[in-house]
Amino acid sequence: MGFAIAEAAQRRGHDVTLIAGPVHLATPVGVERIDVVTARDMQAALDERITQHDALIMCAAVCDYRPREYSEHKVKKSGDAWSLELVQNPDIVASLADRKESRIFIGFALESQNGEANAKEKMQRKGLDAIALNSPENIGGESGKLTVLFRDGHRQDLGPAPKRELAEKLIEITEQLR
Repeated sequence: MGFAIAEAAQRRGHDVTLIAGPVHLATPVGVERIDVVTARDMQAALDERITQHDALIMCAAVCDYRPREYSEHKVKKSGDAWSLELVQNPDIVASLADRKESRIFIGFALESQNGEANAKEKMQRKGLDAIALNSPENIGGESGKLTVLFRDGHRQDLGPAPKRELAEKLIEITEQLR
């Protein structure tokens, strides 16, 4: 979805920086791409670039947790039991709240239950202008549907449609919020 959004924004004449996790997708023509691997990498890239843009559409499915310890090398079997301790990743959008200023922030919420209630709470907590409620059925497909919830309480249902069309509508919504 992020690549479709970046392409749609570029086609509409916006300067676009796409911060992408480890995927094998072609960069849309005219889009600057920054590749990241971890949530902390993504946070650093956003920290560096946020002041250069008027809007942020955060559709990445960033892991909530990461292993406390990281090994540069393969961990060999020892025959002993082994446990993995997880720690919270940073909340990337929330960490940018003090630099939001007049920027438009749109997030995504992937929910499998209590979707609207959870998405609304997330939008309020993170100071988003709108949030696109997504469902697990949209993952990996070429089409989907979204429900965009706005701070003022209204909503807009998008799709079902190809992701390219959903992306176009999200860019139009972002422009209208400016």
